Amino acid sequence: MRAWFSDSGRRVEVFIPSRRWLRPLMGRCCQACTPRSWDGFYHAHLSSLGFRSATWVTEEDTRYRGWLVRRICFVLAIGGWKVLNNIPGDLLERVCRNKRVQDLAASKACGCRGERKFQQQCKEKVLGILAGIQAPLCLPMLRLCCWALLRFLSRLFLSVQLHRGQLEMVLKAARTPSVPLVFLSTHKSQLDGMLLSFLLFSQGLGVPRVTVGNLICSSRLRALLRCLGAVFLPTAVEQALHDHDGELPVAVLASYLEEALRSQQPLVIFLEEPCAPWHLSGPARAWLALLYRAMQDSAVPDVLLVPVGIAYDCTPDRFCRDGEQSAQPLSLGACLWAACRALCRCFGCARVDLAQPFSLQEFVAKSLICRSSMGKPLEELLPTILGMLQPDYSRADGPEHRMTTSSEAEEEMMVTKLGLHALTDATVCSAVTAVGITSALLLHKHRKCVRLSQLMVDFAWLLEETLLRQHDVSFSGQLRALVLHSLALLRDHVTLYYLAPFGDIVVVIKDSAETRWELSRHSAQLVPIFASEAVGACAIRALLLELLPFVGEAPCPSSITFSEDELHQKILALLQLLPPSLLGLKPCQPLDCQSQDVLDKLVLCRLLEAEEEGERYLCDVSSRGCSTTPRWTNLDFSDSDSDDNHCKRCFRICKPKDSPGFLLFFCHLLSPVLATYVRAVAFLEQHNWPQPEATCARALQQFLAEDGLERPMWSLALSTLQSFKNIGVSAVDGSLPPSPRAVVEVTPPTLPRC
Repeated sequence: MRAWFSDSGRRVEVFIPSRRWLRPLMGRCCQACTPRSWDGFYHAHLSSLGFRSATWVTEEDTRYRGWLVRRICFVLAIGGWKVLNNIPGDLLERVCRNKRVQDLAASKACGCRGERKFQQQCKEKVLGILAGIQAPLCLPMLRLCCWALLRFLSRLFLSVQLHRGQLEMVLKAARTPSVPLVFLSTHKSQLDGMLLSFLLFSQGLGVPRVTVGNLICSSRLRALLRCLGAVFLPTAVEQALHDHDGELPVAVLASYLEEALRSQQPLVIFLEEPCAPWHLSGPARAWLALLYRAMQDSAVPDVLLVPVGIAYDCTPDRFCRDGEQSAQPLSLGACLWAACRALCRCFGCARVDLAQPFSLQEFVAKSLICRSSMGKPLEELLPTILGMLQPDYSRADGPEHRMTTSSEAEEEMMVTKLGLHALTDATVCSAVTAVGITSALLLHKHRKCVRLSQLMVDFAWLLEETLLRQHDVSFSGQLRALVLHSLALLRDHVTLYYLAPFGDIVVVIKDSAETRWELSRHSAQLVPIFASEAVGACAIRALLLELLPFVGEAPCPSSITFSEDELHQKILALLQLLPPSLLGLKPCQPLDCQSQDVLDKLVLCRLLEAEEEGERYLCDVSSRGCSTTPRWTNLDFSDSDSDDNHCKRCFRICKPKDSPGFLLFFCHLLSPVLATYVRAVAFLEQHNWPQPEATCARALQQFLAEDGLERPMWSLALSTLQSFKNIGVSAVDGSLPPSPRAVVEVTPPTLPRC
């Protein structure tokens, strides 16, 4: 449908998506890795169930009715929520009876296993470790905190949206007998743990156990969080998990996790840190390794994994930012003071998306089958036979591509693959906010200023492109109200001027590093949606830059033709360089398939057009014959493997009439990431090696800040080092276990040209 606005003194045609644009149900699991789970717990009617706000509680959510119920419905609703499953009361005895715990304690006792004094000391030690990990739920304190959190969230956000279809899908999965649920979530703010715990408790899924990552808490805050369901990693567990014999805290933690899974208590694992999105965190790897071991040891028959995406219009203040974490532990008073400060402003809306549950057992079995049946393909054998070199475009995400049969390497490979897969699924299923769309337009299309009427036109265009790619948005309403709402949340970074003669508003973007960093952080939501187009646009730009020295004056882009092989080469180089979680691409999909998908999407969005037969262009960089004979006379019908005379596909650049500036907008989406990679190469040449990995990442971030990239994101520094390790520029010392203290060694840079 088309509407008319007269904000600029003239009629401006604005396209608003009509009702035929249905909201897609996000978060379908991977059909290649979990084909049986693809049809499980899903039905087409779930997408039409609509949304509900978790903070909107009425008398309909209670068992009672009346005027008094309407005034105390918060208290009555929270009092009626069911805890469902809890940790068994004899947890300590069960952990002490665990064979792994007993064997480890006996090995340290030097043969004194039968002595009563030693058994008592061992029990006290296990009790101390277990008390540092978790505590029994305190139901009165839990319900009191839920009431306070409900009031807090209703003041902090306009709404906390939850899709009824996604909730019905997860509730159906929770009724599977003897199979626990584990939620694998993105991490945008330190508020996420309390938010997810509140949502799952209020929607009938019970009180989950929420894992706590690298957050340093005071003793009082830790005690309170444990009573509310928080689970902490013991000290140095992340490093001890890689030891062959293990340690007692690791054995106690593994035994506790097995008992929690047997009791079918939901578990929430955060895959990333708030200061480092798109990067699989160390605590997440530790929890996933314990989960994988529990299923391998037959503690439970299977585990259902649910990726969770969280989106905020404006993220609440975080205690950890840009990789910097205070040496002082976070206290209870600091949390209360931060909550009081947050109540002074509105953070817009929040949205939680629950993806389709998939089976961990099926994922592991499918991965092992694919790995065992994956011999060396013919395209890898032919260059060796013929004595030719071939560029390696396989994605090397760590241990997955190491040819080894050891159980430790297999476990590390499986944990890495599972973590990256779940992180990509959770990132892709997250809804796009209105602030994210507005920030992308202000940062990547209108660098300095723009009229409100033009911003509304571009907002409607980008919204339509987002819905066309089967991605949902976290907002609805009138177009003008949505744009003004986004600008109100970005009021610290933009200035509005009213033009009285024209009746329009001019939006001026402030020229500061803080503004660019904030807009870049919000606009990162669009990268997984337009990742294929952005990678393809950067590949086209790279080919154009290579042509400029040879053509003199800049020719018309529509007169330039590229061969399919050249486009594939540039696209593959970018896909090899960039992390899959940043682009929202499936790690299980081969890079050549992803490259073809990128090329197809460029043609679909009319940025490229297949060359018609017989046309000639100014700059033709494709390789084709110049014969004037008919094409059918050049075909070789003999039994030959030669492909020299085959006419390869060629493409020319197009400018879509309904989407002007499409190519530059897509290039700008990846410009902060690629600028970080370019400067990181200079960083590798200026430092002495080897260095500890954590020290190297912080030094890289400081180098980028001093080099002019104001406030570079911590996640980009980590992703850059990971990509350099994957393509062989840097490597981890093999004599050390993979941990945050691993030593990075650098070889001469051999980055692909992008």
